[in-house]
Amino acid sequence: MIKDYLTIRQTANFLKVTDSVIKEMIKSKLFKATRKGNTYQIEKAEVEEWLANLNEREIEQLALKRSVCRFSDYFKPRYVYLDFEADNKYEAIAEMSKRAKDLKIVKDHRWLYQVVVAREELVSTAIGKGVALLHPRHLHPSKVKKPSIIFGRSAKDIEFDAIDNLPVRLFFMLLLHDDVQHLFSISYISKLLMNEKILKTLRKARSTDEIEKTLTKNVLK
Repeated sequence: MIKDYLTIRQTANFLKVTDSVIKEMIKSKLFKATRKGNTYQIEKAEVEEWLANLNEREIEQLALKRSVCRFSDYFKPRYVYLDFEADNKYEAIAEMSKRAKDLKIVKDHRWLYQVVVAREELVSTAIGKGVALLHPRHLHPSKVKKPSIIFGRSAKDIEFDAIDNLPVRLFFMLLLHDDVQHLFSISYISKLLMNEKILKTLRKARSTDEIEKTLTKNVLK
């Protein structure tokens, strides 16, 4: 009987997780990998058997890993914008909008600024604990080149009419294509922000890598 094999990337796609998750699973000997040329192969039947025999806790852990993988589709290390200068909410939105243009997520930062401010004037997107989830009132897939989430941190506290009356320093700008992406991202970020340790790291981190790990890899710990 001919056996089917998967590369690390194929295994990651099959389980809907990242390559790094599969490498960690190999390292911890959950899967046996055989080197072939410049890559590794895993027997597909072994992966299917592992998946079929997961207990409830392992299913929850896999779901979390899949969430991280999905979030990573929208968030990249280069989307981190640390310690920008702004004196008020409008300057903060302008800075984040310019960043979106610099990253080639949108063509017109002035348009983005206008639609985000229009949403902000309806009700503040500051959700408390010094965090705001900036986004347009309506989704604009034709204006946003690719579904993206930008993380920004201002150099100083900014009054943002937050529900807990605390100033904001941490910003997520959600530029997505549909309601499913939007609701998933809000849910994922909201769960992260329930962890005070994660919040503290986001406030104090000195590097893009530290922010990226906090929003993705450290979630799995």
